[in-house]
Amino acid sequence: MLKNFIGGIVVNFSKKVIGVTLAGALVLGSLGLANNGEKVEAKKDPTKAKNVIMLVMDGTSAGATTLARYYKGEKLALDEIMTGGVSTFSAESAITDSAPAATALATGNKSNDKYVGVLPSVVNSPGVDPSLTKNAFKPVVNVLEGAKASGKATGIIATSEIQHATPAGFSAHVDQRSNYDTIAEQQVYQGIDVVLGGGKEALELGSGKNNRKDGENLIEVIEEKGYDLVETRDDLLNSKSKKIWGAFASNALAYDFDREETKPAEPTLADMTGKAINTLSKDKDGFFLFVEGSKVDWAAHSNDPIGIIGDVLAFDSAVEKALDFAKKDKNTLVIAVTDHANSGITMGNLNTSSSYPSIPVSAYIDPLKKASMTLEGTLTKYNAGEVSLTEAAALYGLDQLSNEESAKLNASKNLGKTFVELLSARANIGFTTGGHTGEDVFLYSYGPGNPVGFIDNTDIAHTMAASMGFDLKRLDKNMFIKASDAFKGATLKTDNTDEKNPVLTVKKGKKVAAFPVNKNIMIINGKETELNSIVVQSKTGEFYVSKDTVNTFEKAK
Repeated sequence: MLKNFIGGIVVNFSKKVIGVTLAGALVLGSLGLANNGEKVEAKKDPTKAKNVIMLVMDGTSAGATTLARYYKGEKLALDEIMTGGVSTFSAESAITDSAPAATALATGNKSNDKYVGVLPSVVNSPGVDPSLTKNAFKPVVNVLEGAKASGKATGIIATSEIQHATPAGFSAHVDQRSNYDTIAEQQVYQGIDVVLGGGKEALELGSGKNNRKDGENLIEVIEEKGYDLVETRDDLLNSKSKKIWGAFASNALAYDFDREETKPAEPTLADMTGKAINTLSKDKDGFFLFVEGSKVDWAAHSNDPIGIIGDVLAFDSAVEKALDFAKKDKNTLVIAVTDHANSGITMGNLNTSSSYPSIPVSAYIDPLKKASMTLEGTLTKYNAGEVSLTEAAALYGLDQLSNEESAKLNASKNLGKTFVELLSARANIGFTTGGHTGEDVFLYSYGPGNPVGFIDNTDIAHTMAASMGFDLKRLDKNMFIKASDAFKGATLKTDNTDEKNPVLTVKKGKKVAAFPVNKNIMIINGKETELNSIVVQSKTGEFYVSKDTVNTFEKAK
């Protein structure tokens, strides 16, 4: 037997296949011919999938899914497809931020804190190639860009601003995750078919914190590009368009637990996932869809068990939508994972050090089930003067306050912190931190070529790419080339007349072209040509263009 080691799995090949050498059999198979010359149907590669759905529940510790399962009282959809574990460290730290975590999941490259879709400038984690820093800040291709280049439809979904770190990792390239101006512009000009989430403020001009500072109204651009711009759940579900941009909130969407009361017009994560699948699946070449349940992470930062549970369950409903489609389709790879853990949430705390063997599940869950709103929803109502302090406490599950609890609330200088401490004490829920944690996380997967076992977060990107039929490293060599190397015999200059909108100018002979940064546009003699990819300028000032962009320039008159 001939043995080969592929992706951690030993595959055995017979040296001969019905009297034909292995190599000969492979050739005959590729021609669709049997040994006797008769036409046979070629077998589908079991590792390839027409569609890929990637779902990320941001900042979700294992303790959070455990708690959500008990709260629900039955198995999660996730439980059915748990296939392994994932390491999450960044290029510089054992505990990752969302930006380098998303970069790893989307591009297959470790990176640094706050970096999105670019290579690291610092490498000190074991096992990470230190030579990556030689190309620090270089943009690297992500799986969405690869899927688009392969002719597939694409989509991104988030319950945060769509410009937030994790969705940005699958659609943009910046050295600072807070640079919403650049992220939003790159997303709009990426040509993504379905974009659903919050972040409308970052698309509009205005005086708000996240409003655009570069003078470009991207809402107008979205409409000019033929998107159906929708802003409510009903509008989304009723849309018949092949291109949909959902801007359902100025910034983030409401927690699922609060949505019906505070933002009833907003869609659920499952609503958005189902609609995106229905829309994208009409493409004959298949699709890639990224989905993020964003605010589990935010609730974990606040040590809010209600927000955590509610949004884990909302995410699980989205996973169920993806699985329902994949089971019927039989040609869809589904991967679900968290980008990193957060808060160290546990069932049990210092109060249960000796009593834990006799504490029933109900003792942890029943106090939590008294809450009808998350911490965010509760504080919003209290700060708006809609409820008294006692009423706010009851909304958060703190009914029949003891004298000690009332005293703590009345003396509190940080009401949110006091609320979560009191509720967690009642439910014996523990937290180790208000930040991220570095433990390994669960891997959930289903479908052709689904990953199994213990893997690194970078492996997920390469698995998805291979499933869709392309190699990220090879594609990157054609997608992001230094403009100074790409345009042979040309003179390159940077036009900073408008500091917030730099333009690369390329002159070759009598031909002069302008390439606005972050856009997929080339301008020659006042004529605009749409490119297949965006032009990116790195922190070093270097512009990066695709091979197709160079070819388009060379052919232009």
